[in-house]
Amino acid sequence: MIDFKRDGDVFVLRFDSGENRFHPDFLDAVGVALDEVERAEGPAALVTTGTGKFYSNGLDLDWLGANKDRFEEYLHSVNALYARLLTLPVPTVAALNGHAFAGGGMLALAHDAAVMRTGRGYFCLPEVDLGMSFTPGMSALIQGRLSAAVAHEAMITGRRYTAEDAAAAGIVQHAVPEDAVLPKALELAAALAPKNGKVVGKIRSDMYVPVLDALRGPVFF
Repeated sequence: MIDFKRDGDVFVLRFDSGENRFHPDFLDAVGVALDEVERAEGPAALVTTGTGKFYSNGLDLDWLGANKDRFEEYLHSVNALYARLLTLPVPTVAALNGHAFAGGGMLALAHDAAVMRTGRGYFCLPEVDLGMSFTPGMSALIQGRLSAAVAHEAMITGRRYTAEDAAAAGIVQHAVPEDAVLPKALELAAALAPKNGKVVGKIRSDMYVPVLDALRGPVFF
């Protein structure tokens, strides 16, 4: 489901569950990995990535369909993951090896920086085409991390951004070929690892107070 290891000062969390949708077991496994990251002493940073053609396609709609009575609880757990990344006491980089759709795209936005693969894969917030709205926390996260114009376009149109488009829009910081995605992310993370993690977490926590309040609040408007 996940592969977790340390490469020097950088923790590498690789999602390895098909489309890497947020099944509760997946969320639990990621949470355990983040526990270890938080316990790290000395220089540290985190890189997340996926496998194959998917970084993550977000919410597990099949699981939700079979567990409708747990919808609100489930959305709280997803929002909690975003909030945790925003407050994690280490620098974070998302290595987008493939599609980052919906909740997976928002997961990427919860990182400090993102590197995206050229040639294949899109960043997309397709909720409008799925007949779904965003939770207040998700909406706040997207608007907190993207410019107003880009957030409006991404949320209202469901545009599929290539890596080049995403870099031009400020959604990701680097667009590179497939074989350079993880190395570039590791390079960025290693450069940030010496930063004081607790200070990094505190700065983010102060910077994104409204976003965190929304992520920790009600999941329905």
